[in-house]
Amino acid sequence: MARTRTRKPTHPGVVFKSDVLDPLGLNLTNAAKALGISRKHLSNFVNERVPCSKDLALRIAKATGTSVASWLNMQTALDVWEAEHIVDSELPTVQSLADVAHRAA
Repeated sequence: MARTRTRKPTHPGVVFKSDVLDPLGLNLTNAAKALGISRKHLSNFVNERVPCSKDLALRIAKATGTSVASWLNMQTALDVWEAEHIVDSELPTVQSLADVAHRAA
């Protein structure tokens, strides 16, 4: 039985700020320089405005000695939670493909 998640997962940018930047006393400018990305992109990431891309996950993993998978898994968990909690007026029109195939036969 699948477990339903009720709490929204934490954005990986928040984790990066609280677990990496803050303990090391690094500001965004120096961290962005070390990661080889713009300060604006890193700011958008830690402020939850952009997701953790494969490229960013690779850079963070290399810079912190963590795994790429850990950063991408955090992003995936957040993406799945958000998708499952979307209220979309178009979703009620989605039909079962098996039912459509059965009716067409």
